[in-house]
Amino acid sequence: MTARRLVAEALGTAGLLLAVVGSGITASSDGAASAQLFQHAVVVGVALAALIVTFGPVSGGHFNPVVTLVDALFGGLRPRMAAGYVAVQLAGGLAGAVGANLLFGEPAVALAATQRTGVALAASEAVATFGLLVVIFGAVRSGHVRAVPAAVGAYITGAIYFTSSAAFANPAVTVARMVTDTWTGIAPAAVPGFLLAQLVGAAVAAVLIGWLFRPDVRTAEDVVVPREQTVAAP
Repeated sequence: MTARRLVAEALGTAGLLLAVVGSGITASSDGAASAQLFQHAVVVGVALAALIVTFGPVSGGHFNPVVTLVDALFGGLRPRMAAGYVAVQLAGGLAGAVGANLLFGEPAVALAATQRTGVALAASEAVATFGLLVVIFGAVRSGHVRAVPAAVGAYITGAIYFTSSAAFANPAVTVARMVTDTWTGIAPAAVPGFLLAQLVGAAVAAVLIGWLFRPDVRTAEDVVVPREQTVAAP
């Protein structure tokens, strides 16, 4: 069972990077910048939803180290399994980026030259990661597990378009995008800033999730007694 879960996470993350890098190469070949970004966002969101539906029943469909870390924090995964998830997510992401490069005739590995630095981009990564985790764990804890693939896909589609960083929101995606010098690439020097912002967003999200979506504990003050059951005082 452990091997199956790890393979599912690796394949899912690889598929996600194929969608990210491949759609970026295709979208950037023609059209206005806003149209390119929209096309890229839709492809990534739809692909991510499909991958979660496919591999979710096996591994949970994380494909993202911060999702795994927060799940482990809440007791959903043991530390050893969480470490395995993160390792295969990073490996799968790199494999997916290399595969996309090859499918489009690019060098298998080419360090990206696109600089993505600055406060606005870092803040966008923190916000995008925060929102992603709240959507995932909020849906799960609210009893809407079956809606998670669609919710996550829809959120990522929107976040790619409404954040200045294009919502990487995923350390495995961030690291993998270093090795593609295409439209979706990120220069190695910019990676630490993105990773830090993602971890900050994840930490804030974990605090909120633990408070906002914790099971309700009913108290006497919460109980409303129907009027017909009340007894008038003498």
